[in-house]
Amino acid sequence: MKILALNPPFLPKFSREQRSPALTKSGTLYYPMWLAYAVGALEETGHECNLIDVPADPGWTRDGVLRHVASSAYDLALVDTSTPTIDNDAGFAAAIKEVSPETRTVLVGPHVSALPEETLKEFETVDGVLRGEYEMTAVALAVALENGGDPSAVEGVTWRIGNKVVSAPARSPLNDLDSLPYVSRVYDKYLAIGNYFYSHSRYPIVTILTARGCPHYCVFCVYPQVFSGREYRVRSPDNVVAELKYIKETWPNLGELMFEDDTFSVDRERTRLLCEAMLDEGVGLTWSANARADLDYETLRVMREAGCRLLCVGVESGDDSMLESMGKQVGRGRIEQFFADAKRVDVLVHGCFMVGNPGETRGTMEKTLEFAKKLRPDTAQFFPIMVYPGTAMYRWAEQHGHLTADGFSDWLTDEGLHNCVVDLPGLPASELVAFCDRARREFYLSPGYVFYKMRQLLKRPRELGRTLKSARVFFKHLYKPAR
Repeated sequence: MKILALNPPFLPKFSREQRSPALTKSGTLYYPMWLAYAVGALEETGHECNLIDVPADPGWTRDGVLRHVASSAYDLALVDTSTPTIDNDAGFAAAIKEVSPETRTVLVGPHVSALPEETLKEFETVDGVLRGEYEMTAVALAVALENGGDPSAVEGVTWRIGNKVVSAPARSPLNDLDSLPYVSRVYDKYLAIGNYFYSHSRYPIVTILTARGCPHYCVFCVYPQVFSGREYRVRSPDNVVAELKYIKETWPNLGELMFEDDTFSVDRERTRLLCEAMLDEGVGLTWSANARADLDYETLRVMREAGCRLLCVGVESGDDSMLESMGKQVGRGRIEQFFADAKRVDVLVHGCFMVGNPGETRGTMEKTLEFAKKLRPDTAQFFPIMVYPGTAMYRWAEQHGHLTADGFSDWLTDEGLHNCVVDLPGLPASELVAFCDRARREFYLSPGYVFYKMRQLLKRPRELGRTLKSARVFFKHLYKPAR
């Protein structure tokens, strides 16, 4: 079959695949990683594919994509989606049907995984939805379509049959992750890595997965709850190292590799084994990863020796009762110890802070800001709570009447930035947003942080590039009033 994997048009540099999709104030733009994994699996089974990432590639326009589709005779189109852009994304899938009626259109991503039947009932020209991780579902669907089988019987598929929408049973999570082709090969074939940027990482960057699923129970985190699940599955160290060697050979001037696992350090023994394999094989790449603030000193030390430069960590709050309410299972004391250990081994930390969870007050928000200043991560982000369908936090906000949105497009401002849609008792969304704007200013403009950054850039001149690239976008937003 001839298959298109599409990150559809919206706003330029709209980061659809990140956990809270939006244009970012730092200029961060994620890879269409899940589409790329699907393309790799489909091509390995003999299908002809194309991967187009419109928000990242200035050479593509909405009309240009439609002209391309009209002239290409695709049998199947996988269209990525997100909560705030679902109207746009499903609308573009409908436009594909208009210019190429024979192309079957299916939607993918966390939003439609949480609301598959609701989505198809609302958007009547879309053929189907692939729920959750979808590489093997896409392969099975392509086989069914090619052989005249029943798409609605394919595990993981929700399909339209006439006026009915039918959901097949869920597909079991893929356990043999070593069987998947390297996603980096797909990037090399279809994407320009210079189009992608993480504000906390050296540029240019490549992102891959070494594991899937997260066993922790944070109430707000969307991917473990609706997409990848809580079953932790890993690639073997040999398989990961082989891909790292390919990446190093393919992009010798790479600034950094990002392990985009939900939580890279779930299994500390496995983490150490992987790092030791990287050292034994002389990989020699600088890398960053997502982690929890409960890593021990010895694991951090081995990670640093293996090339770890930075960890992206969800601190979330400076109040223990808030941390407990959101299911973090890590308290202030353990977080402080983690930061001390990270500084001791010279691993930088990007700290993520969030306000607006159940029980939040003005007092707990101020504690969070003071905690951020005390910890002094290398970079920090302050977000009002963003709730997404399928998560415990979304259900809580909906059941208690705290959602203020009339539709999913309200999850974004007119500019495409995050827009909080949760009003808490005594804490309206506008106040949560205003606090985050103030917290960002106080954190980044404090004399202590400015002095720290100046010392860092003298000590680590390679940090200058990513700092300036991020700052150019970030400072445009720093003093904009909250809406």
